[in-house]
Amino acid sequence: MAEIKVKAEVKVYENVREAEVAEANAELAKKKAGWAKEAQVAEVEAAKAVALRDAELQTQVERMNALTRTEKLKAEFLSKASVEYETKVQEANWDLYNKQKAAEAILYQREKEAEAQKAIAEAEFYARQQIADGEFYAKKKEAEGLIALGQAQGAYLRNLLDAVGGNYAAMRDFMMINSGMFQEIAKINAEAVRGLQPKISIWTNGGGEGSNGSSNGAMKEVAGVYKMLPPLFKTVHEQTGMLPPAWMGTLPNSGSNN
Repeated sequence: MAEIKVKAEVKVYENVREAEVAEANAELAKKKAGWAKEAQVAEVEAAKAVALRDAELQTQVERMNALTRTEKLKAEFLSKASVEYETKVQEANWDLYNKQKAAEAILYQREKEAEAQKAIAEAEFYARQQIADGEFYAKKKEAEGLIALGQAQGAYLRNLLDAVGGNYAAMRDFMMINSGMFQEIAKINAEAVRGLQPKISIWTNGGGEGSNGSSNGAMKEVAGVYKMLPPLFKTVHEQTGMLPPAWMGTLPNSGSNN
């Protein structure tokens, strides 16, 4: 009995142990399955993570490539735009330079023309000033000459008036005779009455008479002048109505000396 009991207890113990082993194996299998599942999940997650990371990296690579291409295109366009800008700036600067030079040339030409006109104006002004100075000098000298002539004539008239004893009428008649005024009046009247058959007096100074010597020649000349005066005064009186001064005598009553 004891042996059976021992065997039974041993069997129970073995069963318990087998159950425990089976339970342990099941638990182990369960854990292995969980671990396998976790491992697979981890592998899948790792693969997905790798793929996601790869996609992210690819996206970043593509983005970087796009940025690189964009920057390259920008650089190309910018370089082209810069070249065009520099070209246009150079062309604009060249046009501006040409316009400035043309404006400077026009300004220089106008300055030279203005200087030439100024020089011409100054020369004309100088010439006019010289002419005016010459005219002023000539008029000044003419005025000085007139003053000197007036002073000389005044001195002459004073001396002449003193010579005739202060007789103004005698001085006037002398000056009229001396200046040939009576002869000029007779000439003018003769021209005026030409063709009207005026009365004309003709006289001589006795030129047909012979000379008695050199001592009598001068007296005959003086006598001839005095013989000439009465018919001259008569002719002037007949032509103009003017009478000779009383101190020179009176007119003959009739006739003329031939």
